[in-house]
Amino acid sequence: QVQLVESGGGLVQPGGSLRLSCVASGSIFSIYAMGWYRLAPGKQRELVAVIAFGGITTYADSVKGRFTISRDNAKNTVYLQMNSLKPEDTAVYYCNMGVAGTTSRVPKTHWGQGTQVTVSS
Repeated sequence: QVQLVESGGGLVQPGGSLRLSCVASGSIFSIYAMGWYRLAPGKQRELVAVIAFGGITTYADSVKGRFTISRDNAKNTVYLQMNSLKPEDTAVYYCNMGVAGTTSRVPKTHWGQGTQVTVSS
């Protein structure tokens, strides 16, 4: 079993910053891509950022230059540093990882439970 636990969400004023973290635990052999998605009311789920095992990153156009994704492979953790936050960034943020377990070694997609980010004055 693999579990992903997110933290770091909250309420912040426009222009502020937050740092999200997501830690994977369980029977982990290797973690491939790590990413963050978000779901806002009335909208479809949106890919925010992805980081490959080797460190190559991809961002949604809406967050380029404001958000930074990073990972610590030794800690099975992915981070999302969010700066210059805007009201339209308000959403539930979910982390996503491709994890190969110690038993099957076949990568499977795992999701966190989500953390609320609210940007409002």
